[in-house]
Amino acid sequence: MRLPEAAVSVVLLLALAGCSRLDFVKPSGKSDFRPDVRTYETRGNAQFRRGEEARNQLALASRAFDAGDFDAAARAARGALKGEGTAADANTLLAVIEDRRGRSAQAGGYYKAAAERAPDQGAYLNNYGTWLCRNGRATDALAYFDAAVRDPAYGDPSGALANAGACAMTAGEMTRVERDLRASLELDPVNLVALDTMSRYLMGERRYFDARAFSQRRLAAAPATAAALQLAVQIETALGDTGAADRYQRRLQAEFPAASNLQPRETSPP
Repeated sequence: MRLPEAAVSVVLLLALAGCSRLDFVKPSGKSDFRPDVRTYETRGNAQFRRGEEARNQLALASRAFDAGDFDAAARAARGALKGEGTAADANTLLAVIEDRRGRSAQAGGYYKAAAERAPDQGAYLNNYGTWLCRNGRATDALAYFDAAVRDPAYGDPSGALANAGACAMTAGEMTRVERDLRASLELDPVNLVALDTMSRYLMGERRYFDARAFSQRRLAAAPATAAALQLAVQIETALGDTGAADRYQRRLQAEFPAASNLQPRETSPP
């Protein structure tokens, strides 16, 4: 079974060390579930009733989450954990709630449980891989990103590849960094994580002209961040183009005055 019909993918950008994107599968809050006509004869079946109740609980959890009532959302999500088709989503929602509460260790347990309940579904695998990478287990995370990419139904293989490249850089597995990032960009030429990480990787390799090209693509793809402009300053300085470096520095001072005197970090998020 693929993603439940009451689920949608939501991409959240987080300031992570290494990986920078999570694909959260979050219930949509719909309550108008429409079972196949063949299931009507099973409405009296206890297993069917449990499944229907789990779906209803998942919808309630989503609505409570959207309303900012995390306590109610967590209670309802726990009620959906026993459903065969809702457990992975329920675990994911509980993980998001724990992350919002600042309880990363508890969140990791739920991300892991979601991946275990849906071991062939890319979104859950990417989520757990991202949690592993930002919590000091970059090498372990790579296997989950690779598994996510292998899911033919996963809607964001570029994101998993970008995360893999960024996490490989954190793990020091430099032989796969460029491979994964270029594969990501072949699928999505404006993937911000891949563009940002590629420019940082090439800067570290002293391939300054190549780093400039990816930095320029990153800045053209989406509004600038302080980290992206700081890196552009660093690249142009390394190339000896003081005019370009000054232009980026002026942008940095105008758009991010608090960050204008900070030096970029190699693993800063995009």
